[in-house]
Amino acid sequence: MRDLLLNLEPKDYDIATDATPAEIVRIFPDALLVGVQFGVVLVDDVEVATFRSDQAYRDGRHPEGVVYEKDARQDVLRRDFTINALLLDPWLPHLQPVDYVGGVEDLRRGIIRAIGDPLKRFEEDHLRMLRGVRFATRFGFKIEPSTMAAIRQLRAKIVRVSPERIHDELVRILTEGNARRGFELLDSSGLLEYILPEVAAFKGVQQPPEFHPEGDVWVHTLMMLEGLPPDPSITLALGVLLHDVGKPSTFRIAERIRFDGHVEAGERIALEILKRLRFSNEETEQVIALIANHMRFKDVGQMRESTVKRFLRLPRFEEHLTLHRLDCAASHGNLENYEFMKTRFEASPPEQLRPPRLISGQDLIAAGYRPGPQFSSMLAAIEDAQLEDRIHTRGEALELVQSLFGLPCA
Repeated sequence: MRDLLLNLEPKDYDIATDATPAEIVRIFPDALLVGVQFGVVLVDDVEVATFRSDQAYRDGRHPEGVVYEKDARQDVLRRDFTINALLLDPWLPHLQPVDYVGGVEDLRRGIIRAIGDPLKRFEEDHLRMLRGVRFATRFGFKIEPSTMAAIRQLRAKIVRVSPERIHDELVRILTEGNARRGFELLDSSGLLEYILPEVAAFKGVQQPPEFHPEGDVWVHTLMMLEGLPPDPSITLALGVLLHDVGKPSTFRIAERIRFDGHVEAGERIALEILKRLRFSNEETEQVIALIANHMRFKDVGQMRESTVKRFLRLPRFEEHLTLHRLDCAASHGNLENYEFMKTRFEASPPEQLRPPRLISGQDLIAAGYRPGPQFSSMLAAIEDAQLEDRIHTRGEALELVQSLFGLPCA
């Protein structure tokens, strides 16, 4: 009902009823008992839940038991936020919402408000604190003061929530729009220091003003989050969030502010974060690559052609480009290197970036060279020459090897 009132297309529909799971199964014999302990049955891929009230919560996530109810009001009062407690009665005319908790008015005013006592709601399920931030981020709403105060009071309990559930909420905060607002709310609520202390450490870490007139690492990162394109991939969003995660630990002042080794430190710290929050190996690999390569753009004017082409053929290079563009736009504003690499990327077909090998290790053996560590250097030199358009044939490749590494031993 919430999405319909916001003129959004609902992603799915759930049904609530006073029928018990046993009664539902009698009507729909093929129904699946996916959460029968909480009164949830799956009928033709639609969740059907029995009206219920919850018994005590002991683990900060699930009730110890439920009591089936006949009154829809009792079912609504156990839910998290008023905007999520709106019902649609198909027997009422004009799709009129059934609202027991003021959710329609909160939707109109753009407010996220916990149902009843917010402290009790968040004590029952600690994840609700993070969900409140996520809903405020997604819809551009404000968090009602007593609801925000309860989050601040209980914020330390977010660490009791499983990493998988924190992962899911963070992904949505980063990719559903308004990511900057989401992280400002995580910060102001106090949740950020518990779920991502490495990012909370950005605040107050100053940067050299000649390169970063915008301010400290926190402000810089917020500006980049604000610039994310619509529906960004999670790897790009995480790359933006974590590209400078190595700066707080490498900050020092010599002749100016310096962050020597911040890229390498960032790779290590980001790897710990991504493992902790259960991101996949594939996602982790791409985010680490974005961090590892984000400073390389400053040197593209001095790179050899072969180095440029190897850079361009990184997997999902378009994400590297976007990260660099956002990095520049949120700092010095110079997009020359971005435009150069964007033009090269768009004009470089795959066969130019990764030409077929002219010779292999077996060819080197056949030519009389003894296998060893030098083979990788030989093959790399051949590929460099190919990428720089200096050789085109197998014979030219063997001649190059002989000129650089000498004739094979007899």
